[in-house]
Amino acid sequence: MTQKYHVKVNDSFDYDVTQSEIESLDVKTLSSNSYHVLHDHTSLKVEVTKQDFFNRNYQVKINGNTYDIAIANKLDLLIEEMGLSLGSLQMVNDIKAPMPGLILEVNVKEGDEFKEGDYLLVLEAMKMENTLTAPRDGVVKSVSITKGETVEKNQLLIEME
Repeated sequence: MTQKYHVKVNDSFDYDVTQSEIESLDVKTLSSNSYHVLHDHTSLKVEVTKQDFFNRNYQVKINGNTYDIAIANKLDLLIEEMGLSLGSLQMVNDIKAPMPGLILEVNVKEGDEFKEGDYLLVLEAMKMENTLTAPRDGVVKSVSITKGETVEKNQLLIEME
């Protein structure tokens, strides 16, 4: 029996792929993260730009277009279906800056209650506005930043109870 994988691209497109389909690809390694692939008589230049091997998440550039790819095997899908994924067991208590940037807006203050998905703040980074949302329901324990402040990657922004 051949191994099957579920591939999700850009959180929008789902594909089921078998090990034999993967093995049938004509792939030539160009460097440690760059490949030339022939698929259905089409030439593709593939570069792996980011990889999280443990979680099987990758960012891949194919012919100049960037794609975020998540790969799951049969066991991963079964664990998720049963609600036993590690992510559901973790309690997030801190909101940290995902990248360096400028705080454009702070929508909460100490003592505020919030629901999962509520907008907490807006961070401008690389000329893009990024809205950070609450990962769960809770109460703001402290706010470590103010509007107009510059922050570094992984800097504590909001602490939750």
